[in-house]
Amino acid sequence: MSNSPIADLSYRHYDGPLTGVSKRWWSIAKMTMQVATKRRGFWGWSLFSAWWFFILLAIFWFADNVLGNITGQASGANLFLKQIVWKDQFLHGYSFSQLILMIITLMIGVGSIANDNRANALLVYLSKPCSRFDYVFGKWLGIFILISLVSFVPMMIFWLYGFMSFQQYGFWSSAPWLPIKLAAMSMCSGALHASVGLAISSMFNQGRLAGATYAGIYFISNIFTKVVGGFYVFSVRRTGQTGSVLKQFFYASIDGIQIGLSKVFLGTEGSLILPFMAPPPRNGRQLTTAEIIVGSPSAAWILPVFLVVVVGGFAIAYSRIKAVEVVG
Repeated sequence: MSNSPIADLSYRHYDGPLTGVSKRWWSIAKMTMQVATKRRGFWGWSLFSAWWFFILLAIFWFADNVLGNITGQASGANLFLKQIVWKDQFLHGYSFSQLILMIITLMIGVGSIANDNRANALLVYLSKPCSRFDYVFGKWLGIFILISLVSFVPMMIFWLYGFMSFQQYGFWSSAPWLPIKLAAMSMCSGALHASVGLAISSMFNQGRLAGATYAGIYFISNIFTKVVGGFYVFSVRRTGQTGSVLKQFFYASIDGIQIGLSKVFLGTEGSLILPFMAPPPRNGRQLTTAEIIVGSPSAAWILPVFLVVVVGGFAIAYSRIKAVEVVG
């Protein structure tokens, strides 16, 4: 034992195994996820993000068990379930979760770098054997994994229920590769929110300002696309032409990019939320689906835009992280 009044906290007496400094980004990613999952709000919002899937489970259970018994329909003869486009139900549930995914990003990601800037934590991170890439990629990966899981888990629970209950209504045969497509949709959400959130976070020294900026961009772009969507539907009803450039601008938002990509992955133009929710006829004529719903965007532009936003957001965050400079 040393008689020095100052404790020896160095590693000079350590004789254990020595490991390299690879995967430093994984340590930062794990810490990002640990901090996020310790918040009660994260679990509450994550559960709430599946609200539409809970409603669908109740509706389809009622239609299959209660309504079928009342009408005396045999298995596979339920007229309501026969009209369901199953892959579009995942599209609707995914669409209804977009706002909540943004809120979760505000909670776990947008203040990530901004709060480190405020606390001068970068001096600690970058003074260790940790590069700028390790730091930014670790933060990005932590947010990406959490958002992807929050999006993917409810869809897979609903898929398992449908797989076990509605085979006779074409649940599996109509979309056999659906789980892989759902995973791709979820990862797109995780990548987009992680990149945009970190890019904005790196520009501020306060998490609240970064969060307000991200929320402003989200809502302003969303309002813009809603207005464009209204003009597009009006144009289709007036001219009957569905090739208007307005269709592409309808997806020019954070929500729009994700929903547009999901339509491309699922190979759908979209459909009514439920068969009985069709609007009433206009001028004695029932409206077509194209006159109610904006169809799928062109993959030739939305995929490159998605990649530019994701890579560009990461590059912005990386460029704003400054290494420690020692002046002596």
